[in-house]
Amino acid sequence: MHENRETSELSARESGADRPEKAKSRTTGMNGTEESDCAIVPMNQPNKGEPPRGGLNAEAGEGEARTEENISQTHTNPTQRGKRGVSQGLAGVRQASRARKVERFTALLHHMTPELLRSSFYALKREAAAGVDGVRWAEYETGLEGRLADLHGRVHRGAYRAQPSRRVYIPKADGRQRPLGIAALEDKIVQQAVVRILNEIYENDFLGFSYGFRPGRSQHRALDALTVGITRKRVNWILDLDIRGFFDNMSHDWTVKFVGHRVGDSRILRLIQKWLKAGVSEEGEWSASKVGTPQGAVVSPLLANIYLHYALDLWVEAWRRKVARGDMIVVRYADDVVLGFERRDEAERFLREARERLAKFGLELHPEKTRLIEFGRYAASNRTKRGTGKPETFDFLGFTHICGKNGKTGYFEVRRKTVRKRMRAKLQALKAELRRRMHAPIAATGEWLQSVVRGYYQYHAIPGNIDSLGVFRERLLRLWRHVLRRRSQQRRPNWACLGRHFTRWLPHPRILHPFPHVRFDATHPR
Repeated sequence: MHENRETSELSARESGADRPEKAKSRTTGMNGTEESDCAIVPMNQPNKGEPPRGGLNAEAGEGEARTEENISQTHTNPTQRGKRGVSQGLAGVRQASRARKVERFTALLHHMTPELLRSSFYALKREAAAGVDGVRWAEYETGLEGRLADLHGRVHRGAYRAQPSRRVYIPKADGRQRPLGIAALEDKIVQQAVVRILNEIYENDFLGFSYGFRPGRSQHRALDALTVGITRKRVNWILDLDIRGFFDNMSHDWTVKFVGHRVGDSRILRLIQKWLKAGVSEEGEWSASKVGTPQGAVVSPLLANIYLHYALDLWVEAWRRKVARGDMIVVRYADDVVLGFERRDEAERFLREARERLAKFGLELHPEKTRLIEFGRYAASNRTKRGTGKPETFDFLGFTHICGKNGKTGYFEVRRKTVRKRMRAKLQALKAELRRRMHAPIAATGEWLQSVVRGYYQYHAIPGNIDSLGVFRERLLRLWRHVLRRRSQQRRPNWACLGRHFTRWLPHPRILHPFPHVRFDATHPR
């Protein structure tokens, strides 16, 4: 059986991940009961057909192939050092992936050039915390060319060794602690380079309703798709799926098998296995990692998307096309999944089968956080007739979604407000930082607060959320006033004295994002 061997070098004009904003619609040939085991490889069809019945134009389908290998031999030279191959760089990988949906790429590591490592280094966050090596970004930049040349040589001759991730904890909005794994700097560089290479393959494979950690597919694009789907389709029930400890329970064996569907380069697979098996270091003590991938690692979001692409997405798309009789929508951002159904019996059946499906891959749904609620244009009237009160709400990507009506037209609309517990958690963190900066100059604290508030507005300033933003600013203003009045035992400043500082440094909220249907229609023209 033939295999493709990519022989091209990285072109001087590195293409990066330039997938168009538009999510392409695809068709599927899978059976709803089939599993995404190591013998099933996705096969996309051209985006020229009608959108799936009951789905959005932005959502895509997948198909089935009977083998992991490619069907025909390409004309590229079969060796890395061959002289007959045409230099295509990562653009050639992307084109081959788009043209041949069952291709297994058996020679990818040669795309990891010093130039790619350099661009990967500069793509990292400058102020990120150090891993177990204790090396920060600015320190590594000193003598960068020599360091990258050494790293490049070690990777290609097999002498590169992944270091364990440093375990730290950050507070969650509900008061619990979220474990993060901070990789060593060189591990971050190599992981970023591998992500750049693999993105050229998988951006052509991932379905349209997958929005997590992908180029050009931000949280707001996912929120837009969900809102448009609920309002334009016959959605009466919302199923909010919560996968318990997804990143901590990803099977290493399944992860490698799923990546192996499209990646046949054993050197790339060994790199991924090294990162998965590197373990974690907590307070100086190393512990092995038998399952899961560290949250915070550069490669983890891509591995998570690949895992859920085969374990969930392909199955969901096949279920929608072959089982569902009513309308059905789905939006996934990383491990956060929201589905909409027209019929309750189909939603309940899907939930039962989804539990069984995920269990095959070592995952389970949280029994309390996974909810099926009545939500949609008829939810309020139906619940009023039954005397069960207002429709329930659900949270997705930091916003509480509420059934409402347009004040002018009276038509159904989805209202979105900032999740209260997240606002409280943000204000508590700001309160602690303000106390630490109590005796700092007012101008310095004001400049810092201004950047924080603008960043908060940049995400939360969506249509219909202006009241929540006003509440946030007012409470932050009171926290700052309380700290300023405790700076000294002398006469405390009043509102008139402090008002000019508040006006100068705390901007008033304004809407920064367009309405969901406007942005969705612009990125998904019919």
